[in-house]
Amino acid sequence: MSNSTDFNEELDGYKKIDQYNPVQVDRIAAHYTDILSALGEDPNREGLLKTPERVAKALQFLTHGYDINAAEVLKSAMFEEDYSQMVVVKDIEVYSMCEHHMLPFFGKAHIAYIPNGHIVGLSKIPRIVDAFARRLQVQERLTNEIRDCIQETLNPAGVAVVLECKHMCMAMRGVQKQNSVTTTSAFTGAFQNDVTRSEFLRLITASLA
Repeated sequence: MSNSTDFNEELDGYKKIDQYNPVQVDRIAAHYTDILSALGEDPNREGLLKTPERVAKALQFLTHGYDINAAEVLKSAMFEEDYSQMVVVKDIEVYSMCEHHMLPFFGKAHIAYIPNGHIVGLSKIPRIVDAFARRLQVQERLTNEIRDCIQETLNPAGVAVVLECKHMCMAMRGVQKQNSVTTTSAFTGAFQNDVTRSEFLRLITASLA
């Protein structure tokens, strides 16, 4: 992030470096001090003294996708290749924040594309999922954003995206249904054909075991 400060922590023999904007940390933390008071808590008691700062840093991390250009992530590892069969990356972990209640939703993404002259480094697919998921989101828009980024950047013959997520705004509050799963999908090009789409759906539900 711009205007950021490094926070270093030694963990199991390697150095973890997290970057936070100190101005934003102070601004967000001040609001959370007021929120704790409004909830009837004492923000000056020992267990809560550093909570506003921790929450501010957590929120910056959970929304750091605003600072990532997903198209540039893909472009950094695009390669010309004469391959025109389906490429599937499935079971990609998804962690995001519902923009309506700012509670987490999480699950898996299954993504496929059919190359049209270019392939992309496989690790970049999960990275663009994170780029869009690490923002305040709704699952429907997240699904479309992933699809559109791949289609517009790689220009493949088709893109398929399926997300399966659990929403804490449904499990912890409201209807309080802990086992419900929301599935969303988005397709372009060849995946709008029933046969190709069915092959994709079969591949993401199949087990190699």
